[in-house]
This record gives sequence, structure tokens and C-alpha cells, in this order.
Amino acid sequence: MWRMAQRGQKIVVRLTMEAKTLPDADSYNTVVEITGWQHPEQVVLLSGHLDSWDVGQGAMDDGGGAMISWEALSLIRDLGLRPRRTLRTVLWTAEEQGGVGAQQYYNLHKINISNFDLVMESDLGTFTPLGLQFTGNDAARKVMEEVVKLLAPINTTKLEAHGEGTDISPWMQAGVPGASLHVADSRYFWFHHSEGDTMTVQDPREMNLCSALWAVVAYVVADLEDMLPR
Repeated sequence: MWRMAQRGQKIVVRLTMEAKTLPDADSYNTVVEITGWQHPEQVVLLSGHLDSWDVGQGAMDDGGGAMISWEALSLIRDLGLRPRRTLRTVLWTAEEQGGVGAQQYYNLHKINISNFDLVMESDLGTFTPLGLQFTGNDAARKVMEEVVKLLAPINTTKLEAHGEGTDISPWMQAGVPGASLHVADSRYFWFHHSEGDTMTVQDPREMNLCSALWAVVAYVVADLEDMLPR
């Protein structure tokens, strides 16, 4: 169409939409955790969203993000590790409808916001990880720079600016440090919200690397002597 327009051709597009807005229905966040041994009330939160667009299987958006957040806790448990603070994985519901599950969770838990140490979200694919995106003050950034150095064996020691995520944005706006996974996402919009978003998109090795990054960052931050500065 772009080439046609460049040639000066008039383009007429007729778009027929069959989408419908249906009444609201109940759905639920899924929450699992490893309780901290010293400060169980303090939380490092990992997350992805469990719902998907109405086409495809949602394997990439956001099955991958949900499953590495689950796998991170599974790895830590299998290793017999238990950090000072609670590790909590939340698989959000109704993200595609506007972050409904995440907003409800925030509304219910913001009274304890001082106990939320770090919020993490993976929602831009689980391709080869490149680094960690982080939002926090300079003091917190210095701590996180040391944390990501532990990821040298998988070559993901880069700490970038601007942690992002629809579901963790209320926490970050309120001043809680936030982190998101940065992956080699050049193919993300090949499959995003399309029939192509199936399990064939996922690569087990890439998902293992993402899980490793997620597990290391979450565990180490949860086991520091002090919470991240704000």
C-alpha cells in the first residue's frame, strides 16, 4: 500500500469489524510465593499476564512472561533457597482489557506499599535476553548494577533505563523500584496479537536464559540485607 501511494495511486480501504464488547465477567489473578525467612512482610514481585488476545494462543504475549515468572520461583525452590524477603509471582488477569487484574491488586495492596521492594514484569517476549531495564533512584541503580554483574555467565549484565510494564506501572508511579526484561525483540510484532502467536514462536533455550535472569535478579534483591533505596 505504501508503494501504491508513492506511485500516486488513490487507495480506498474498507474495513469490516466484528469485535463486540461483552459484559464484564469474574476472573482472577494467580498468586504463588516463597515466604521470606527474615522479613516475610517485604515483597519482591515477579509477574506476567495470564490472559491473551482473542486470536492465536498467547504463547508469546504473554505466556512466556507468565511462565518465566513461575519458573523463577520453581528454580529457587528446587535449589532449596529461601531469601530474607518474600518472593511473590503474580500472573495478572485481564491485562488486555486494560490492566484490570493488576489495578485491582494495586488497590488492595497499596496500603502496604512501603513493604514492596521491587516489582518486575515480563511482557515483551521471551526471546534471547539482553539485559534488565530498571526504574529507580540513583542509589537503587547502583545496587542493581552490582546485582546484574552476577549474570556475566549468560552475558546479560547490561542495566538499562526505564523499567516498563502495564501491570507494574501503578507501583512505579508511586515510587516503588521496577524492572522489566529486555530481550532481542525485533520479531515481537511479527506475532503480536495475531494468529501467529503460538508455541512455535518460543525457543526453550531462550526461555531458560530468561528464567535464569529473572530468578537471579529476584532472589538476590530479596536476599539483600536492606531494601532497595527510594
